Amino acid sequence: MLKFDEELFLRLVEKEGLQFRGQIEEIVDTISKKGYSNIFMIGAGGTIAMMYPYEYILKSNSTIDVHAEIAAEFLVMNHKHFSKDSVCIFASVSGTTKETLEAAEFCKEKGATTIALVAEPDTPLTKMVDYCITTGSEKHSFDTFFMLLYMFVFRFMYNRNEFPQYEQFTKEVSLLPRAILSAVKAFDKKAEEFAIKHKDTDYHMMVGSGNLWGNTYSYAMCILEEMQWIHAKSIHAAEFFHGTLEMVVEDTSVILLKGEDETRPLMDRVERFAEKITKQLTIIDTKDFAMEGISEEFRKHFAVSINWSVLSRISVYLERERNHSLDLRRYYRKMEY
Repeated sequence: MLKFDEELFLRLVEKEGLQFRGQIEEIVDTISKKGYSNIFMIGAGGTIAMMYPYEYILKSNSTIDVHAEIAAEFLVMNHKHFSKDSVCIFASVSGTTKETLEAAEFCKEKGATTIALVAEPDTPLTKMVDYCITTGSEKHSFDTFFMLLYMFVFRFMYNRNEFPQYEQFTKEVSLLPRAILSAVKAFDKKAEEFAIKHKDTDYHMMVGSGNLWGNTYSYAMCILEEMQWIHAKSIHAAEFFHGTLEMVVEDTSVILLKGEDETRPLMDRVERFAEKITKQLTIIDTKDFAMEGISEEFRKHFAVSINWSVLSRISVYLERERNHSLDLRRYYRKMEY
């Protein structure tokens, strides 16, 4: 597969990523024993998008009060639910994201408990928070972060007596890297075909819902717009029929990210509409992937990781077909703004 080192993936995500389970449990158990009022999941760009699935999971499976907040807005909004008793979770690949650092410093000064997931070691964010999981490599960092966040949020639920299936769930987390690898291999040809077909397409609608809304938002903005300079719009399936549907015509590229949670009927409704109008409908459905060893009840949660991994295959083929490096930027970290 183009730009995919299977051995490296398994080492970083399976072997090294899973080793943090004990550390995460110790962190969560210590916080739970001390007591906390709520959880804030804070990020910027791709990392706030990464938090949205876990906000959804907590809101739909737990009574824990949870807030996913964009770092820059959080700093100015005077959030009335935030206090010294809040638990604040951050993520940053580089450990240097300006808004995330400012938010972490703010939370620390207010006495809140701070946790960070960081890829690069010995960076500002790693030194700023109370607890830090440092994965050590930016390669496959999102795959690893997603997996670590499962461990965090479900441990918090378990300690609240809201998730008795925790032991079985964490056993299946250990199967997730292999399930991701299987999905990537199964989807690779389709990813290449999509990139060849759409290398000159100048606008995409991306539709998602539930725990895949964050991936939808992130892929449209951080990959198609930031990394490929392609016009894109992320649309929540629940809102699609309140405006965006009027922009769909015969040649509109509509990409549906279908998961397996409670919001799937919302995606089915968009699909029924779109297939009547456009000839450029792409459906990426996690139900198409085996996820060997994963229980039916947990598939909906792991759909987040599976979806992100297969989308990443589209990225590398778009990069090749469009001769546009995923690392190319006009402005981001190139100038002051």
